[in-house]
Amino acid sequence: MAITEQHRIGSGFGPRSTVGEVVDGVDLTGKTVLVTGGYSGLGKEATAALARAGAQVVVPARRVEAARKALCDVDNAEVDELDLADLDSVRVFSERFLDTGRSIDVIIANAGVMAYPCRDVGPGWEAHFAINHLGHFALVNRLRPALARSGARVVAVASSGHFLSGIRWNDLHFSRDYDTWRAYGQSKTANALFATHLDAIGAATGINAYSVHPGSILTPLQRRIPRAEQIAQGWIGSDGSRAEGFKTPAQGAATAVWAATAAPLAGHGGAYCQDCDIAEVATDDDMLVGGVKPWAVDPAAAARLWTLSSELTGLDSFSG
Repeated sequence: MAITEQHRIGSGFGPRSTVGEVVDGVDLTGKTVLVTGGYSGLGKEATAALARAGAQVVVPARRVEAARKALCDVDNAEVDELDLADLDSVRVFSERFLDTGRSIDVIIANAGVMAYPCRDVGPGWEAHFAINHLGHFALVNRLRPALARSGARVVAVASSGHFLSGIRWNDLHFSRDYDTWRAYGQSKTANALFATHLDAIGAATGINAYSVHPGSILTPLQRRIPRAEQIAQGWIGSDGSRAEGFKTPAQGAATAVWAATAAPLAGHGGAYCQDCDIAEVATDDDMLVGGVKPWAVDPAAAARLWTLSSELTGLDSFSG
């Protein structure tokens, strides 16, 4: 399978396109879409738009009652319990879904954490890496039997945060020198590499994968970051207004939904996308401009991470 080149394809959309514009005219009747974290922030915007387009949207959530309340006015959305930090919870959710006999047309791996203090989950895994990457790796592998045989897409929500760190192969879980932003950055690189390799090994059976940078958006994801730090970072003004260049949640959700539904992407599996198009390779370190660093779409690193993730979780439903 040829590696997708990181060049725009002229989608007709852009950084200010909204999730509603992206799905305008798209008919998802009869399709089943799974959106992790699909009840808050960008995830809720994606869930609502996909449901309006006719999809049945499954929303796995750690806070089930909060998710049901948030989605009470969204038709065609259903909530089930899942904690990505707990591989037993991933297994139980997956078995419960597989028992229904339904197929899945799209998975949007959207849920994630940011700016966690130093914290281990499971068998001593760093929290950002465990929740943002390994939990989704396990979920997609366990749900493989349900992925539609007529073709399925997996969209991993990454971030320009991947600029902050490649994979720390010699100290994956930050046993020393913990840095919250490097830990977050490593997990976002992992999201992109996951999509790169999943597409490489899944395309032959009709499974395509993409990663996306949603853009800079203020959502509950930043809830752990003190207001003073957000002001110092230039994310918000002293009056709480968002900085120039930041997107609304409806604009931020657009790229993931575009990657999940856009017909022109069919021949570009494995691509890293932003602003509702394939991203160019980053030429500098300006995260607001974005683009993708080479280390986040490197096929050798992607294969190595897949093997490592398989060893850590004991799962690999795709290779071989």
